[in-house]
Amino acid sequence: MTDDVKRSALLAATLASFLTPFMGSSVNIALPSIGREFAMDAVLLSWVATSYLLAAAMFLVPFGRIADIHGRKRIFTYGILVYTVSSLLSAISTSAIMLICFRVLHGIGSAMIFGTGVAILTSVFPPRERGKALGINVAAVYLGLSLGPFLGGFLTQYLGWRSIFLVNVPLGLIVIAVVLKLKGEWAEAKGEKFDFTGSVIYSITLVAVIYGISLLPAMQGGLLIMIGVLGISAFVKWEMKVESPVFNMNLFRNNTVFALSNLAALINYSATFAVGFLLSLYLQYVKGFAPQNAGLVLVSQPVIMAIFSPFAGRLSDRVEPRIVASIGMALTTAGLFLLSFLNEKTALEFLLASLILLGFGFALFSSPNTNAVMSSVEKRYYGVASATLGTMRLTGQMLSMGIAMMIFAIYIGRVQITPEYYPLFLKSMKSAFIISAVLCFGGIFASLARGKVRISD
Repeated sequence: MTDDVKRSALLAATLASFLTPFMGSSVNIALPSIGREFAMDAVLLSWVATSYLLAAAMFLVPFGRIADIHGRKRIFTYGILVYTVSSLLSAISTSAIMLICFRVLHGIGSAMIFGTGVAILTSVFPPRERGKALGINVAAVYLGLSLGPFLGGFLTQYLGWRSIFLVNVPLGLIVIAVVLKLKGEWAEAKGEKFDFTGSVIYSITLVAVIYGISLLPAMQGGLLIMIGVLGISAFVKWEMKVESPVFNMNLFRNNTVFALSNLAALINYSATFAVGFLLSLYLQYVKGFAPQNAGLVLVSQPVIMAIFSPFAGRLSDRVEPRIVASIGMALTTAGLFLLSFLNEKTALEFLLASLILLGFGFALFSSPNTNAVMSSVEKRYYGVASATLGTMRLTGQMLSMGIAMMIFAIYIGRVQITPEYYPLFLKSMKSAFIISAVLCFGGIFASLARGKVRISD
């Protein structure tokens, strides 16, 4: 590939990787304003975020497969277009239901981006340069996560919540302009059939599992998760017998590196995603921080991730990715364990040190783990591999929040967190961090057990 193609691919994928987490973290800050304008109750308001996650998870793998068949650049371009249009439509929404519907459209556009961006980078960059490119891409994700709360809070306060969606429109148009200049197309599975039945089973199964987790510990949540588990079994059986599966089970059966790298990603996100949520409540309730100051403390973690992800990516080009990723998982475990000691008198320096350690650990894990996943499959599976990794991330995020909510329900119950409940809140937070640390500790062995990556070029 020429340097121009590499630069264009990296710029387009990196901008897109910035946009989606930036939008997600910005919208979370704006939720109270949205709720007030549309008079939404807590459950309905939660669907502004959940509808996006669900739609993205449902369509990730199907669109990854479609991209492998019909062209990754084509699906990526359509995805940015859908994302940009849905941003505009969200900004002009006149009701809660309308906004939620457009957030579903947002999720579909994001799925098309997630399922193809990393696959395009893996197609364009040779193995010796792949880790560096993926590291830059991961850094863009963390930059979006870092800037989202600050810029989202600023825009919401001074220009209203609709401005968050509107600012994504020109950014989306810039990405479209860049990707249209990108020469070439990548569709190594061209001519193969698309498994529509498998895609439907897959999507329904994911909805049942993720929505079930969001309802825990209620009985309906457990029932939906059971339905989801049965759906997974049906999906696996179907994919094993169909000629051109949407999800090639042989990638898991015959590829230990791919299977265990994805498992490691699922564990890592399940252990870490709720950290920001828990610490935001801790800083504002127990420590009495203003939202802006709480954001300044919490930004230390994604900033460290953004700084060190490119370094970790380059390191995984020289050192075996599983070693770098496993060290990252171990440091993440240590960071989570330190956070379990937080109380009402904990010094700010201790919290910052724990977050910096956590951020450094995650940076060492994420880029090399992505490199291991993408380098372990043939070119014609890059889209599916990228989408599978994205699905592990989204499912892990929902599991992480599910664990936190379930612990809250057990310790505190469905009440507002007021001063008399602070001791119970601290106990529940401690339990959540201990469970997360144990989970992440188990992830170290999944990461180490994957074996050496055999690079598929």
